[in-house]
Amino acid sequence: RAAAERRRSVPVAMQSALFLAVQHGGRMERGGRRRSEAEEAEKGRMKRTIIKDWKTRLSYFLQNSSNSNKRKSKKAGKHRNYFRPSPEEAQLWSEAFDELLANKYGLAAFRAFLKSEFCEENIEFWLACEDFKKTKSPQKLTSKAKKIYNDFIEKEAPKEINIDFQTKNMIAQNIQEATHTCFSAAQKRVYSLMENNSYPRFLESEFYQELCKKTPITRAAQGT
Repeated sequence: RAAAERRRSVPVAMQSALFLAVQHGGRMERGGRRRSEAEEAEKGRMKRTIIKDWKTRLSYFLQNSSNSNKRKSKKAGKHRNYFRPSPEEAQLWSEAFDELLANKYGLAAFRAFLKSEFCEENIEFWLACEDFKKTKSPQKLTSKAKKIYNDFIEKEAPKEINIDFQTKNMIAQNIQEATHTCFSAAQKRVYSLMENNSYPRFLESEFYQELCKKTPITRAAQGT
């Protein structure tokens, strides 16, 4: 009789265990679902924050660029404003790196992107070299060469760029009698670094993708 009771009690214990397992599994599933939803909500919040931060940085760069150009244009009696590009214009930036750099808004957007990746010294050096090559006065050429060297080239410079030791040595020698080609090798190196690394990441960024989005045409707009 005792053995029979034990045999009957086994299924009951198994049923209890199964019930608890199902109940626990349900709680885990609901908990997992809640965690998943919370994670998705957090990702969405972070995405919105990043885009908002990019817009703030871009507005800052564009404002500085616009103010600088306005000061220059007042002397020439001309005024230029830079507006958000159309999706078609923004899409042109993906065709070539030079297309991006040639566009004022695109350049500002790219600078904001590099700043978010903590490597804005690359574009700042490249722009400094572009300005340097346009300098005509020998005296200004020498002073600009020394400033570029102090800012970007020498060891532990405030905006030190990543170039090899030999190139740094060559620049140090060349700036003693500065010419327009003093920084050519370093500029090519930095350009290649941006084109092959930063530029592809910029094209994949949330901010650039948003610029390329076309605004949906509403029914009201279609009827007008």
